[in-house]
Parts: sequence; C-alpha cells; structure tokens
Amino acid sequence: MDSSSSSSSALPDIRQERLLYAPIEKVWETVSTAQGLGSWFMAGNLEPVEGHEFILEAGPFGQSPCQVTEILPLEKLSFRWGRDWTLTFQLNEHPEGTDFTLIHSGWDADKLTEFGQAHAIVRERMEQGWVGIVQKLAQVVK
Repeated sequence: MDSSSSSSSALPDIRQERLLYAPIEKVWETVSTAQGLGSWFMAGNLEPVEGHEFILEAGPFGQSPCQVTEILPLEKLSFRWGRDWTLTFQLNEHPEGTDFTLIHSGWDADKLTEFGQAHAIVRERMEQGWVGIVQKLAQVVK
C-alpha cells in the first residue's frame, strides 16, 4: 500500500514483520481495540469500525487524530494517523502462531509533521522505534 508513489520525494514505507507465538484471535484483539493497542503502542479510543475517528495519546507530541480506513477482521486494520501517515497491521495465520506485518506509510521528504519536524528525520526515529514497539507487542501477546 504505497499511497505516495506519485511523489518524487516519497520515502520508503517502514515495514516490520514478525512471527508472534500467539493465536490470530489474540493478536487481532491486541491490535484492533483501544485496550489492546494501549498495552503495547499508545493509549487511545480506537474501535475496529471503518470510518471511526479516534485519538492516540502521543506523549510529548499531544493527541494525534486518527481514522480507521480499512478493517478486515482477523486480517487487516488500517488507519490514518495524523495529517500524513497511514498505519496498517496485517495478520496471517501461521502453524506456530500469527505472522504480523506493520506498515507505516505516507513519508515525504518535502513535508513536515504537524509538530514541525521533517518527515525524513522522524522516519529514521520511527523506523528504529518500531523495532522495539513490535517487540513489546510480541511480549504482550505471549
């Protein structure tokens, strides 16, 4: 899902893939509900309903407005995050648990975030940050 492929200043999506040793139903509950998302990512009032508008509590960056854009139960959840980004969680059943893929898209070298930082700088930080966040998800669903 590369929504910015027409822009010459587009930066690559951030992708994190991990095998989670938990049933797909448990992983889905952890990535698609407010309580679940708050246990490994950020507090907020997410509901797994297409079109649902919600807030993520982004710590020092304040509240981030979001909107669910796609929902396929036990398979995929996508939402707009802030002004420019899309976050997608994809799940696939695996004999040992759940294959989990996170895609953070919407990066553009010519844009600034709502809090005035260049996408290129924030993307580097977030790419590193997602490693630890997905690791935390793996611990939560054990």
